[in-house]
Amino acid sequence: MQGKKIILGISGSIAAYKSAILTRLLIKAGAEVQILMTPSAQSFITPLTLSTLSKRPVFSEVSSESGWNNHVELGLWADVMVIAPVTATTLAKLANGICDNILVAAYLSARCPVFFAPAMDLDMWHHPASRNNVQRLQGYGNHLIPVGVGELASGLSGEGRMAEPEEIVAYLEQFFTQSQDLKGKKILLTAGPTYEPIDPVRFIGNRSSGKMGIALADAAARRGAEVTLVLGPSKLSPQEKNVRVINVETAREMHEAALLHYPQFDAAILAAAVADYRPKTVATEKIKKKGEELQLDLVKNPDIAADLGQMKKPGQFLIGFALETNDEEQHAQGKLERKNFDFIVLNSLRDSGAGFNHDTNKISILFRDNKKRDFELKSKHAVAEDILQAMIDLFKV
Repeated sequence: MQGKKIILGISGSIAAYKSAILTRLLIKAGAEVQILMTPSAQSFITPLTLSTLSKRPVFSEVSSESGWNNHVELGLWADVMVIAPVTATTLAKLANGICDNILVAAYLSARCPVFFAPAMDLDMWHHPASRNNVQRLQGYGNHLIPVGVGELASGLSGEGRMAEPEEIVAYLEQFFTQSQDLKGKKILLTAGPTYEPIDPVRFIGNRSSGKMGIALADAAARRGAEVTLVLGPSKLSPQEKNVRVINVETAREMHEAALLHYPQFDAAILAAAVADYRPKTVATEKIKKKGEELQLDLVKNPDIAADLGQMKKPGQFLIGFALETNDEEQHAQGKLERKNFDFIVLNSLRDSGAGFNHDTNKISILFRDNKKRDFELKSKHAVAEDILQAMIDLFKV
């Protein structure tokens, strides 16, 4: 962690005493640490202690007698933000964007990865409100550092203890170590829907938001890959500045871009929801309402996955997606073979929280040797890491 810039956010929990140890460990590892405290955190540990350990002023207000403490600049400065401990109150504020202190303000401004380590009593931790807030934060792409099990401040024993400082440092070290394991690799991605025009104002489309593909692009870029994203019409865009985006609208435009670039890439991940058919003719003027029926003749679009599968050279990899509603594994396995994928990511519209427009996804990965890995429901950012890890394993073979 030598030279890494870390924001350490501290909220008002008895576990705040651990933040002094955490600060010391981070400094010892070579990091620069900027501490932000909620007002209530100062009841548990003093800013003087933390500023002495971090060798930087501690901020607890957005503005003070000395001026404005620029949370926006802090959000741009940091390589990572760690919030430890996170109380139930701060958890709710982070999850819902309630910006009434400098810690939440910096979090909302941060463009870096964010880790959060909750600390609360057993029943508070298991309350549905807390569980929902954790899931929402993970859905935004933040990293949960799991709570520990043991004696709690209430005298109860169970889940809810903040992770130990050594565990938090280990999480960060693992993150920074893996963050460059795709350095030197070129990854092509497709994401989002395609829109097939009917006339100048109408189109045939689907419900894809592009969230999964964009999460993959961001995650691959953070791991050091050179990423090109062929993105259909989506309201979303990658957060990582070094992701090259090629905007397209139709399946034929996506097909052209994918075939043009794939030969120069080490792998392609096809996460887009591409229309299988398009209108045979496109009206040059808006179609007026006439009669009780409107008939559209549809023609087949080019098959991006099949064409890339035929182009694939030794040492190149091709990864596909299957979204099914019935006989999921059978259909996905057939698609894996037909398209010459190295593995296929299967999700089902039958699974709650999976599919289009959700912040979460529940996947299985099917491999060519008939092996299969099932994953629990996770944020799409966490799912992206699982998919990339499976791809990295291919590079190692």
